[in-house]
Amino acid sequence: MKRIISKLFICQAALMLLSLNSVAADFKTPTLERIKETGKIRIGYGVTAPFSFTAPDGQIIGYSIDLCRRVTDKLKERLKVDDIQIEFVPRTPSNRIQLLNEGSIDIECNASTNTVERRKSAIFAVSHFYGETRYVSLAKNKLETLADLKGRSVSVALGTVNVSDINEINRTKKLNISVVPVDTLKGAFDMVTDGRVSAFAMDEVLLSTMIAQSKNPSDYHISKEKVTDFQPLGFMMRLNDTEFASAVNEALGEIYKSPEMPEIYKRWFESSIPGLGVSIHVPMSEMLKVALANPAPIP
Repeated sequence: MKRIISKLFICQAALMLLSLNSVAADFKTPTLERIKETGKIRIGYGVTAPFSFTAPDGQIIGYSIDLCRRVTDKLKERLKVDDIQIEFVPRTPSNRIQLLNEGSIDIECNASTNTVERRKSAIFAVSHFYGETRYVSLAKNKLETLADLKGRSVSVALGTVNVSDINEINRTKKLNISVVPVDTLKGAFDMVTDGRVSAFAMDEVLLSTMIAQSKNPSDYHISKEKVTDFQPLGFMMRLNDTEFASAVNEALGEIYKSPEMPEIYKRWFESSIPGLGVSIHVPMSEMLKVALANPAPIP
């Protein structure tokens, strides 16, 4: 019996080693080559409407997802394959770069802020949105400026640039803010709702969507003063995956300049958001119009 059990363990270990070797070999294969061989692309998505989220019917949808589906279609033409299946992989602000670097996803199709620091860890696609960061608070508290946060508590989502943004403002303006890191955007927003913090700092467009989805939108107020100016948002790809990044950027450039691009934008930002039934009324900024007309990676 012991001999049989021992053989079973050896077999299981061998199978596990083969599986790990397969993953390692798959990861070392250039992304475009692997997509062509397997007929699959792995796309990371989030819970950040209107960029990427799960609809009530279970479908993964959003502005970013619409764009990445079209990129996939163009990759299919480029690689001359009949089909490329999309494998959607959930990601969080905290693990997105890890999932890229370990090969679990090929591209993060959401809305990550393109910063100098982040470009040390990932390649960013040409920007698909520009967003300002503000903070949300309960309307009854009448908070408008950064100075109004003095001595108060502010929630931020772990893994976002808002953590360093608030810490920097706290330091330079000597506001004595208590910064409260939270695992998820919803968790950070709920802390405002429950009165556990005074404010939550995040991209204004995401705050607008969360407010629109809340039970009583009039209970909330977005600050007049900005935490940051407009910042570029883009899709992330693995560092040094230059051939794949070049193909994605070429595809996005064609999409951005196409007649359907204004309609794609309008569908998610100026109309009732599919799957949610709420509207946030965010017209395309002049900065984004210029960027879409002249798509180029940020060096």
